[in-house]
Parts: sequence; structure tokens; C-alpha cells
Amino acid sequence: MLEKLKNFYKIFGPGILMATAAIGGSHLVSSTQSGAIYGYSLAIFILLINLFKYPFFRANVQYTMATKKSLIEGYATLGKTWLYLFTILAVIAAVVNTAAVSMFAASLLGYFIPIQLTINLISFIVIFGCLLILIAGKYNLLNDVSKIIMISLSISTIVAVIIAVSNGAVKEDDFISPSPWTLASLGFIVALTGWMPAPIEISSIGSLWLKRQIKEENISAKNAMLDFNVGFIATALLAVIFLFLGALVLHGSAYEFKDGIAFSHQLVSMYTTVIGDWSKYLIAFIAFACMFGTTITVIDGYGRALAESYSLIKRDSSSSSKEVAFFTLSISIIGFLIIVYMTSSLRAMLDFAMILSFTTTPVFALLNYMLVKKTNLPKELKNGVFLNLLSVLGLIFLFGFLALFIVYRWFPSILGL
Repeated sequence: MLEKLKNFYKIFGPGILMATAAIGGSHLVSSTQSGAIYGYSLAIFILLINLFKYPFFRANVQYTMATKKSLIEGYATLGKTWLYLFTILAVIAAVVNTAAVSMFAASLLGYFIPIQLTINLISFIVIFGCLLILIAGKYNLLNDVSKIIMISLSISTIVAVIIAVSNGAVKEDDFISPSPWTLASLGFIVALTGWMPAPIEISSIGSLWLKRQIKEENISAKNAMLDFNVGFIATALLAVIFLFLGALVLHGSAYEFKDGIAFSHQLVSMYTTVIGDWSKYLIAFIAFACMFGTTITVIDGYGRALAESYSLIKRDSSSSSKEVAFFTLSISIIGFLIIVYMTSSLRAMLDFAMILSFTTTPVFALLNYMLVKKTNLPKELKNGVFLNLLSVLGLIFLFGFLALFIVYRWFPSILGL
């Protein structure tokens, strides 16, 4: 029995790593804020976003298991333009996301440091800690850490929601819930759509993790798909659970809503309000572990992605460990420099990264779809009628939403604004 559980545990890897990378800003912040601002209104929308994006994230398993190549290599076969576009997107996302998630993790780590330290110094500790794990334990340790984080976060969040439900929501008598279905809310919806469950380039990073796993282990297509499905479904359900928590504790209450890094402390307060003051440090640790997991997967994943892109641009067959180490270190250094010298601009950079992710999502979703369609997939990896239909509906949804955003942003007169 113990041996069966051990073998089952070993199945999970890239899919859980992708989930760990996703459950950061999009879940801890965006999903919780969705519930805090709009109540339960966006719950179905969040599930629909995940559903419509599912085929395009799933493509990383289909293409990589069938070809033993990464999606980034696939983009290169479709044309150098797509490879360059992906590289530009990855460079911007890598440094901005590293700065943002490491600052978020640092603000939570501050709960456990008995002396007063600057956010810059704590951010350095976080980034340096990530690099130490990646250098010392490499992929295997990263894999184990991500599994522990996912299990701990899932259990604690579900428990918090159950307690919140039993306590009941607290609303002011005269509170009127705002509607998310207005043009005024479009900016928030765009950010939510772009980063839910994660930026689309995470699918390419997932294929790199899977490519590495294939080289080291004898993994079947069935197990690879199981790993992906468990991780993806977990991210979707946790997104809704965080929304419920925000709706139950913050929506309609006298709790003043905060934004940015300050929300990390409000997040801990939100949990402790529900569970009790005794849980403050426990929840802070779990939230920190979640953001630390996101930080380490972001640094490792984007380091691998940029190394792969660089090798393909040079026309090499695959990236070397030295190139991965170089880009991983470069991302860490630049991300830290942004924290030190450009903290005041970080919010603007994050907004830019979110909009860039949103606008490129339909494009890379289409590329992933094209790669799956042109690849000779084994039977267990092929899309059925439902997934083919879902792919088409997903592309219509993503491109349609992008068209609405373009009109809203640059041609508002068409909408009567």
C-alpha cells in the first residue's frame, strides 16, 4: 500500500509546478479581490475563463509527450516571428513578475522576523533563498516543495471557507453590491482574464518541465495528463474558493479594502478574522509558502524559457545547463534591482505586464491549438469532439474579449464613451 502511494506521488511533477506558479497573484490577490469587491458575481466567469483556456494549457502535455519537444520549439517551427514575440513577452514577464511576487513573499516573511528589516533586504533574502534551492536541489527539490505547498494551501483555504460559511457573511445593512458587468469594471476584468489561471506563457514553461521529466523518468502519456489535469483543476477550484473567502469576509463589510503589497497583510488579517487570532502566524506562513513557491517557480520557469528561446535563436537544438543558470541568475538580479530602484513604478509595470499578457493570450492560444492540430498525437492524447469544440469556443471568447478591450481602450467613442 505504501509503495503504491509512493508511486502515485511520483506521478505528479510539471502539472503541480504549473499550479504552484499560478496560485500567486492571480489567486491570492485577484480572486480574493473579486469576491471582496463584487461578491459571488464573478465565480462562474472565473470558472469559464479556466474552462476556455484549458485546451491551450493542455497543449503543453499533448505536444511535448508526442514530440519530446517544448512548445517553444514548436513556435520556432511555425516561424521565427512567433519565437521572437514569445521571447519579448517572456523577458518582460520574467523580470516584472519576479519583482512583484518576491516583494509579496517578502512582506509576508516579515511576520516572522523579530527585528525591523527593509522590504528590499527581505526581498533579497527571498530571491537568494530561491536561488540556493535551485542550485542545491535543482528540479527534484523544486518538485517536492511545490507538492507540499499545494497540499498545505488547499487544506488551509478550504478549512477557512468552511469556518467562514458557518460564521455567516457580515454586511452593512445599506450596502449595495457593485456590478462587474459595466465598462467601468473592464480594467479589472482584463487583468483577471489575462492572469487566470496564469499567463499563457506558463503553458510553454510547463512543457519545458515536462521535457526534463521525460529525460529523467519513464512517464506515460496517461500519467502526464493526470498530473496536468489534477494541477489545472486544483487551480480552478482554488480560484473560486479564494473568491468565496473574499466575498464572505470582506464583501459589504466595514473592512477597508487595500491594494498592492499592503493587501498581503490584509490577506492574513482576513484569515485570522475567520479562524481566530491564534492562526495568524500559521496563515502567514502558508501564504508566504504559497508566494515563495510562486517566486521559485517563476524564476526557474522563466530562466528555462529564456534559455530555450536563446538557444533556438542561435539555432542550437537545446539549451545547456549553463545557459539556464545564466538566465535564472539574470532574472533574479534584474528583478531585485527593480525592487530597489523602481518600486514606485512596479504597479505601472505590473499593469503593463497584465495587459501584455491579456493581449497576447489569444495569439499563443491559437499557436498552441495549431501545434496540436498539426502533430500526430497518440490516441490517449487526442482531442475528442468536446475538446475540439471547446478549443474553437475558447478562441472566439479570447479574441472577442480582446476586440472589446481594444475598442474600449483606443476607440471609446464606438461604445458611446
